Amino acid sequence: MSADVETAIFDLLGAKIAPGKSISPEEVARAVDPEGWRRLLGQVRAIARGLARQGRVVVLRHNKPADPEDFKGVYRIRLPLPGDVAPPQDDAAD
Repeated sequence: MSADVETAIFDLLGAKIAPGKSISPEEVARAVDPEGWRRLLGQVRAIARGLARQGRVVVLRHNKPADPEDFKGVYRIRLPLPGDVAPPQDDAAD
């Protein structure tokens, strides 16, 4: 199911015409499971957080990039833009 969520994120972002446009977690969850989308919202958040850590997407709060390790509440997802600051790398992972 996590592969479905990741695929839905990139499919929805790819469908956006203008660079910098974002999607909501609800859009992603509904794309994966139109009937049971609410139960997927936690999984969408976890996958978006992981993709943001990798620098593949940006998590937005109040239309500004948020730290993927420390954001709460309503958020949106978009592809990185030139000039976005890369997420901090964990040196312990090496």
